[in-house]
Amino acid sequence: MDSEDDEKPLDPAQQAIVTKLRRLMLISGLATVLGISVVIGIIGYRLFNLEGRATPGEVTALLPRGAEIVSTAVAGDRIAVTIRVDGGVEIRTFDLRSLQPTGRLRFAPQP
Repeated sequence: MDSEDDEKPLDPAQQAIVTKLRRLMLISGLATVLGISVVIGIIGYRLFNLEGRATPGEVTALLPRGAEIVSTAVAGDRIAVTIRVDGGVEIRTFDLRSLQPTGRLRFAPQP
């Protein structure tokens, strides 16, 4: 192979094609970097803002008349409150973040 062939200058049509390809590669590279940064940004936002992390200032849970709180416990992202109502036992669960009720389980003696 002759090194003179490798060093030949390109004619204007070839140079225009090379310039156009470089511009298209630059645009494609920038679009790829932008897309990856958007995806990483969304993932980071989701990780650091789990469910909005709403923290209520004050919540009052109403119990039936004569109810007595027997115990409380925290399990995962729930708060469980055991209460005694009219001779039966009831467990009420609340979401730890929003303190909204999530469920109720009643235990009563068989008749």
